[in-house]
Amino acid sequence: MSDNRQHQTIYEALGGTAGIRRVVEAFYPKVQEHPLLGPLFPEDITPVMDKQELFLTQFFGGPPLYSDQYGHPMMRARHMPFPITPERADAWLGCMSLALDETVEDEALRRAVLERLKAPAYHFINS
Repeated sequence: MSDNRQHQTIYEALGGTAGIRRVVEAFYPKVQEHPLLGPLFPEDITPVMDKQELFLTQFFGGPPLYSDQYGHPMMRARHMPFPITPERADAWLGCMSLALDETVEDEALRRAVLERLKAPAYHFINS
């Protein structure tokens, strides 16, 4: 991230709620079109997008919107019903990378976001 952003949270650097929403809106069409990921998601993706926005807001240092509405994230447990393979984790991160390329100008910020998401993406692998 550039010098003036060093002390900001990722949430702030992305532009707060509006920035998170832009990423989410760029991300989910890619997920839906992906042959490994699309079948895991419901046709009406809107509720998933809304939850993802709340989660990423909290995950990247914004207000605890997800916990306020749904309790502790427990993301690994919430993903257990779905067969998450290493290939699917890679695909998810690939879709996120494309979404970030479209929505975030700062290359260092894009890298920071992806780096922060790698641990949970691979932690969810259960198949």
